[in-house]
Amino acid sequence: MVNILLACSSGMSTSLLVSKMEAAAKEKGIEATIWAVAQDKAETDLKKADVLLIGPQMRFMKKKLEKFGNEQGVPVDVINPVDYGRVNGAAVLETALELIEKNS
Repeated sequence: MVNILLACSSGMSTSLLVSKMEAAAKEKGIEATIWAVAQDKAETDLKKADVLLIGPQMRFMKKKLEKFGNEQGVPVDVINPVDYGRVNGAAVLETALELIEKNS
């Protein structure tokens, strides 16, 4: 089971991406809990995550969230803007899985 947290400015714009990622995970036979939160809730939810992916519009928060991620042992990165814009759930899922793999 992998736990993938997405964070954006309000938590709303990533909801469609979450659905696409869940569908891609199901298709690959991967058990995953994927959820999106607003930026101010990301630090709290980080405790439950294996990876945190940040919406491109929040790129400026990467260093701050990486600090919390490092404390929790959770990798943090910014979602590729092209994948985000195209709502490419399979590509974003693959990015998350690679980050988890590198971190373990």
